[in-house]
Amino acid sequence: MAKKRPQPARGTKPQAQVAGGEVPVVGAREPCPCGSGRRYKACHGRAAAHAVTELVQRPFEGLAGEGDWVALRELVPAATATLTLKDGLPEGVPSVTLATVLPMAWPALRRDDGSVLLGLQNDTPSGDLSRDLADTLLRALTAKPGTPVAAERAPADGPRLQDLLDADAPFEPEVHTGFEFWVPDAENATPEVSASLERANAAAIPTVRLTGVDAAYWCETPDKNHLRWVMPYAEDQLLDALARLHAAGTSSLGEGTRLVGSFRAHGLMVPVWDLPSETKAQDIEKPAAELAERLTAALASDAPLSPEERRARGGLTNRQVTLS
Repeated sequence: MAKKRPQPARGTKPQAQVAGGEVPVVGAREPCPCGSGRRYKACHGRAAAHAVTELVQRPFEGLAGEGDWVALRELVPAATATLTLKDGLPEGVPSVTLATVLPMAWPALRRDDGSVLLGLQNDTPSGDLSRDLADTLLRALTAKPGTPVAAERAPADGPRLQDLLDADAPFEPEVHTGFEFWVPDAENATPEVSASLERANAAAIPTVRLTGVDAAYWCETPDKNHLRWVMPYAEDQLLDALARLHAAGTSSLGEGTRLVGSFRAHGLMVPVWDLPSETKAQDIEKPAAELAERLTAALASDAPLSPEERRARGGLTNRQVTLS
């Protein structure tokens, strides 16, 4: 049996072994440097672990194009967007580009020319996606050209994307049909990258970003097409507004389309419409713009929901799925 660690006598305070009030990080099973007699993971390490894993519900809040950040993280297979740093580009870094996915699932890549690609659809070690991405970006900016950047745990007090990116710069995603943007010369890519590129292209669902409304993405699947629209409103307010439209029969995007439910992703709601398989992205540009006008009017209403609207709201609530 494991030996019990000696515990301080009742009514006595543990003798501090550190100065300045700061407890250094040690191994999880080592004695806590504060002198409590407990293991670090059960003492000061518990608060440190909680700080790292506590979930930030809206990691992209405050960034330009929050809805598009959510879409590129959760919904869009292949897309890129130029990132503008608050302090400008470091010497030797001609550009910084956000990408949905990178080859071999790399968190980031410093290309031979010094440019940086930052991957968005990666698992991150903490509950703050923004902080993890910012840490990866900072390491990519100083990485040796021609090398990928490995995943690491970000410091709990490290900067977030909101600290590094220019909030006033436009965020304009470009959706691609495949992942050829990974390499400047795809024909001369390494066998590993070529194989990864082939697998990724085969799995990519055709997707188009609408131009008339923000953060709305058409996608094509074998049975039917869909519109997935990330909306920047409080969930209760948006559910009420959609319920008003649904009860009035005005929540669709035209004949053969219907509002079928929604996702929750990174603190925002993503309503989803089913579309006939023959309906293309350009076919719903005008209906989406008209729906946006009806939704704005419904959001402005503070009247109590009618019985029909309450039933519609209940149906929409029951058809929600949480992605993250």
